[in-house]
Amino acid sequence: MTSIAIIGAGPQLGLAIARTFGSHGLDVALISRNRDKLDGLVGKLRAEGITAAAFPADVLDHDALTRALTEAAARFGGIDVLEYSPVGTFTSTALTTPAETEPSHVQHEIEFQLYGAIAATKAVLPAMREAGAGTLLYTTGAGSIDPVPQVGNVNAAAAALRNWAINLHKELDGTGVQAAHVGIDVSIGTPAVPGFPTAQPEEISPVYWELHTTRRGQAELVFSR
Repeated sequence: MTSIAIIGAGPQLGLAIARTFGSHGLDVALISRNRDKLDGLVGKLRAEGITAAAFPADVLDHDALTRALTEAAARFGGIDVLEYSPVGTFTSTALTTPAETEPSHVQHEIEFQLYGAIAATKAVLPAMREAGAGTLLYTTGAGSIDPVPQVGNVNAAAAALRNWAINLHKELDGTGVQAAHVGIDVSIGTPAVPGFPTAQPEEISPVYWELHTTRRGQAELVFSR
């Protein structure tokens, strides 16, 4: 298996991860909801000599997500690396503090972050186990580790994903399959809040390659300034 599937692929970190892995010879499967945006990213990668294809799917639709990953595996002969980093929009995500949070505020985020990751993992892990090799990478903001009250519901779901990913790393120890969590403690590209540390996506993407290659024993990596 010589491909990476990037779930939540976008023009910043997702594209940078695609370029990092593609430059090392991996084929790239891009998965997100918007076909037109995916096609634009595929065009950029192909222009750089990277083999890439789009597989549209919504992470909230587990059947569609599983089909997309199955089609990607069939196209590229398997999936060696899964990277999960979908990002919600302000129209789909209601941000609440812990005291303001209703169960429904957390439920959507849990479905988006944790349940989507579980569904994606179930689609690719059996083949990785059989091969005795593979990498599963899950991305959240650093609020999964050090929460921020203004986004309490998002942080709660991200913390659940982090907990599950690190526990999966423990379970898979000795199988040849790596699972790890990446916490992003910077704004990507431009500052979300004035004065908050920022980093370009090309500065962050190499840590994913490291977790796939030279740091396979590591369950978590936090990128910060």
